[in-house]
Amino acid sequence: MMYRPIAALMLMTALASPALAAQGSEDWPCIQRKVPELSLGQIWNGPELPPEARDWSNDAEISALVRELSARRMPVEEAQGRIRDFAEKSGEAAEQRLLVLVRGLFDHMNRERADVMSGISRYARRQVELAERLRQELSEVDTLRNKPDANPTEVAQRSDRLVWETRLFEERAQSLSFVCEVPTLIEQRLFALSRAIGQTITSLRPKEEAPAR
Repeated sequence: MMYRPIAALMLMTALASPALAAQGSEDWPCIQRKVPELSLGQIWNGPELPPEARDWSNDAEISALVRELSARRMPVEEAQGRIRDFAEKSGEAAEQRLLVLVRGLFDHMNRERADVMSGISRYARRQVELAERLRQELSEVDTLRNKPDANPTEVAQRSDRLVWETRLFEERAQSLSFVCEVPTLIEQRLFALSRAIGQTITSLRPKEEAPAR
């Protein structure tokens, strides 16, 4: 009967997935190094942010813009254009409001990134639990199959179910590999938006006059 070897092979292949390599010892299954939170200095090297920037959520316009710019469905190029439009609309207060926007994007996207990482850890823990259950089921099916009086129908049904559940386990592992990229994508977007704001601030400042010859 071929059921057990197929199930065993699928299970061993699934558990060898790179996305699950660290699950046995750590609560972090991703190849990417786990950095729970970002620091403002990692993404911003422009002017010092004013103290009132911490209250960015009290500004309805900036709050709405933060949500729009942080959404990954908006292309970065479009987001850069939105930043320039916001600066032009803000007039003389443009630089200060852009600095508040930096703080808003950092707080919002850093929190979003932390939430995603927490979700990955929960997902990974469920995978570890599922892997253990599959190992146990494989052992039970193997024991049942070797019994002289085993019911062939029961063996076949449990083997089929094990193959199916192992396939689902492997699909979840592949999904986890994709989700592991999300924190990095958020970080890269935050850096790109911050850089765009810095460039916009630089463009607002008068250019220094060329020295007289």
